[in-house]
Amino acid sequence: MSLSPSAATSNVSNIPSKRRRTHSLIAQNSNNNHQDMSQSPADTAHSSQTPQAASHIPKRGARACTACRKGKNRCEGEAPCRRCQLSGTACVFEKPEKKNANVMPGASVMQSQMIGMQSSLDRILSTVQSQAYGTQHQGYSGGMTSGPSRDGSGYMSRNGYDAHGHVGGQSSQPRSQTRSFPPLPGFAPPPHKYATYGIVPSTTPSSDDESEETLPRASLNAPIEALQGLANAAAEAAAAPSASPPRVKKRPRVEPIPRNAFPHVIEKGLVSENEARELYHIFFAGCHIFIPLFDPNYDTFESLMERTPWTFDAILAIASKIRSGNGPLSSTFYKCLEEAQGISRSSLFGPIVRKEAVMGMLLLAAWSTNGWLPSGHAMRMALDLGLHRALEKLADDSGKKRTEEEERDLVVSARIWLCLYWFDHQMSLGTGRPVVLRDESSIRHCRILLSHPMASPTDVRLISQVELIAQKTQIYETLAPLNGQVNHNTLAFIRRANVALDKWWQDCDNLHRQTMDENSLPRKILVGELHYAKLWLVCVALRGVSWDKMPFEQRELAFQAKDAAFNCLSVFLNSAEYRAALRYAVHDSLVTAAFSGLFLLKMANLFPAELDLAAITAQVEQLAQLLSDVAAERYALTLRIMLANLRRKVGMIAGLSAPMTTMPAPSLNDGIVAHGPGPYVDPSGMSAPFTMEELGFAWPSERATFSPTAIPMWLQEKNLTDLGLPVNGSDGIFMDVNGMHGWSGDFAPMPGAW
Repeated sequence: MSLSPSAATSNVSNIPSKRRRTHSLIAQNSNNNHQDMSQSPADTAHSSQTPQAASHIPKRGARACTACRKGKNRCEGEAPCRRCQLSGTACVFEKPEKKNANVMPGASVMQSQMIGMQSSLDRILSTVQSQAYGTQHQGYSGGMTSGPSRDGSGYMSRNGYDAHGHVGGQSSQPRSQTRSFPPLPGFAPPPHKYATYGIVPSTTPSSDDESEETLPRASLNAPIEALQGLANAAAEAAAAPSASPPRVKKRPRVEPIPRNAFPHVIEKGLVSENEARELYHIFFAGCHIFIPLFDPNYDTFESLMERTPWTFDAILAIASKIRSGNGPLSSTFYKCLEEAQGISRSSLFGPIVRKEAVMGMLLLAAWSTNGWLPSGHAMRMALDLGLHRALEKLADDSGKKRTEEEERDLVVSARIWLCLYWFDHQMSLGTGRPVVLRDESSIRHCRILLSHPMASPTDVRLISQVELIAQKTQIYETLAPLNGQVNHNTLAFIRRANVALDKWWQDCDNLHRQTMDENSLPRKILVGELHYAKLWLVCVALRGVSWDKMPFEQRELAFQAKDAAFNCLSVFLNSAEYRAALRYAVHDSLVTAAFSGLFLLKMANLFPAELDLAAITAQVEQLAQLLSDVAAERYALTLRIMLANLRRKVGMIAGLSAPMTTMPAPSLNDGIVAHGPGPYVDPSGMSAPFTMEELGFAWPSERATFSPTAIPMWLQEKNLTDLGLPVNGSDGIFMDVNGMHGWSGDFAPMPGAW
């Protein structure tokens, strides 16, 4: 800008601070032949060498001073102009800043907007992520300290507090005078930023009418994700050197995955490498068949240990529990489980950055008695990473070339999503809870995995599970609203469903037999699932129906279900491969076997003259013994109670009066065992309590009895006429392992989720 010399001194105080340096230069040059001050400093230096440049006419944008331009008046174009001299106003000529050719138009404005948005998001995230321990929390890998024991005394928790709630294990008051609190469990979330990780759909235009310069529809449909991308771009622009121009990205790209925030148990010195390798081989001896989540050729010991300490610790915890059998659990189990569950708790309030985290959460859910909540969290984690889009991307034949790493990432993501989809639906149907995810389009191309070069040997079992759960979901949504009202339309639907189940088994068995013989474990599991699906189908249809009010058609359904349960139990007991692999099974497989036995015992109670009671009781007793051998006492004890009840009712039949095989005395919760002069009858009308001898246990004291209040409602005498599946599924059938009247067994010292 230029300033009138006559007003240079008097108006210095009125000039804004940003213009004072320019003012001093202008005042100095105005004494030298009144040169044009609309030039830049470089132009001024050039004009001192060429005097003829002093009469240079100002550019069009600077011919009017500020006062004349505001008043819409004509200006002489030289400072000071006559109008400003007459009015005594400072004659100022403004010159627009020279644009930088290297900076994109509007880039500086966009940068300032993004920086403001980033600061706002930072304030929000800092508020959300602030924890009670705040600044006292130490580093995630180097700041974890522990004392000599893990039971709370002398133990420093991971958040920097000791067992009594003091920072750093020190207290300003004597311990006897302070109120002690248990340490807070788990880890704090790692300081990862919220960004786009995993599968990103917006890296290419979503349709033919979108070009590379248009805003993708994915950003319009997901505004929060788009804002996160802008905030991250603003953070990168703010962190970049000021000399370099800001770079605006056309599309949000996959954020590079940060390093693992938590060490594994070997790195922390909790488990030796030799023991960890032993547990790894135990897991992949059978567990990966029941949860077909892994590829043994890719998920090696070294690979899992490096990629995902969470999944690695979960695998070691599961294998350690399997190694213990029905004996006491080792300290290795508790150490690995504590680490895996601690990392899982850190994922509740932090961003999910890698797909292997979903694998770790799914493993903890699959081998937990109460896996509903962790499986739901795993589902949200997978959706956050976009794993539900992996199959669609694999099926995309647009000709776009992918690297081997990108192809592997899609295959692993698709496998995780299919396994999670199956398990979450199975948990919903098995516990009577609503199905949360109903997007069947995400599994439409599931069979593409079977022909992929990176397919796993267990993918064929995974595909069969996904296709079966899709049929069971349709069956449940059709029959559950009827509440046991069986008419001709219902019977016709059940017949069609049985035909569809047979076709499913035939198709999937053909896929299995290409690489497996008839006695292989996956094919035996497939047969057992077919028979159990037919049993489950009838039990859903007969929910709430009493046997004494059944018409002929419903009685026929009940006996069809009896045959399915008998065949399902025969598969478990007659297959040596299945019996040996039951120690690796998840709880869902144990429920399949135990419910088949319970249904047979209910049918025997209702129709004792029409069934082979000796064969049924022999099968169920054999199953109860098998479940006890694999530490599944929750299901074994439930079967023993029903067996004792059947023997008491029809004990006069030859072969049924003999007691069951004697087992060692278990540990029961208080209130479940009664000691008295004789058996009592519960005032609510339940049957007399069972003695420990009737249940097959060698009890040290005489006349010890099992309280009937511990028996689930579905198995009590007044509900024996109900052959339908209870509303809450398996939760209303089997003993509560940690309840007030439940069965503890070896589960007593374990965490609640296990």
